[in-house]
Amino acid sequence: MLRFLIRRVLSGVLVMWLVTTVVFLLFFATSRDPAARFAGKSATPETLALLRHRMGLDEPLPLQYWHFVTRLLSGDLGYSYATRSPVDGLIENALPVTVSLVCGAAVLWLLTGVVTGVISATRARSVVDRGITTVVILGMSVPVFVTAATLLYLLAFKLPVFPLGGYVPLHEDPAEWFYHLMLPWITGALLQSAVYTRLTRGSLLDVLDEDYVRTARAKGLSERRVVYRHGLRSALTPIVTQFGMDLGAVLGGALVTETVFGLQGMGELTVRSMTSGDLPVIMAVVLLAALGTVVANILVDAAYAILDPRVRLT
Repeated sequence: MLRFLIRRVLSGVLVMWLVTTVVFLLFFATSRDPAARFAGKSATPETLALLRHRMGLDEPLPLQYWHFVTRLLSGDLGYSYATRSPVDGLIENALPVTVSLVCGAAVLWLLTGVVTGVISATRARSVVDRGITTVVILGMSVPVFVTAATLLYLLAFKLPVFPLGGYVPLHEDPAEWFYHLMLPWITGALLQSAVYTRLTRGSLLDVLDEDYVRTARAKGLSERRVVYRHGLRSALTPIVTQFGMDLGAVLGGALVTETVFGLQGMGELTVRSMTSGDLPVIMAVVLLAALGTVVANILVDAAYAILDPRVRLT
């Protein structure tokens, strides 16, 4: 297991180096003069020359790449062309909002999807199973923006159960943080809960037909223990895989939820930066998304050996 983790971490470092190189070539070396973007349209040639020197753009390309990588390793993400403020400060302000939104929704959809999927699988072809299947189909058919707008109108405007929007940092007031994010969490979890319900049901039904499960039943074990001790653990393997991919997708697709509920997170920052051509911010977002994907894949692979004893990672 340790050798596997070391190998996966090293491969993750290699992937991040490749991504960093591609990002540098695409957004920095082949784009329009970054100094001109940063200085603005009214800059004089002397100002541009001075700025290019301060940014290191008058150096050879390999040396620029070396400085780019060393700055990244030290946590220096450069300065925004649009606001002239440090990029790491913009990320620091936006990232907690998106992480709070995604993590809360992920916990909610994972618990809801697995629980309802187990209930549906253990009562296959019953009235309960058909009812859950109907709700799942409905949940997968409604777009996120429709769900967000409907919940906001019903539960925040017509019935003021939740606030209309906004974000309160966790360290300032945990209760208000939870209260303001509850409705966005529900919005983000509804569609994914339906997907995980269907996935859990199908995976568990397949596992319950395995020979080792029949053996466990033949030994006289209770059905509850057979399902949860022997069946569910193995059935969670494809769910973990899907969960790792969905976290990255939700992190990148949180714009709709953030826009509807007035959350100034990474989605809003990314769209604003792309609209204004703010290359340093776009580069930082791409690298951060790549890092999150690499880490998620390592954790998913390691979880296989924990959940399914038939899997051996060497």
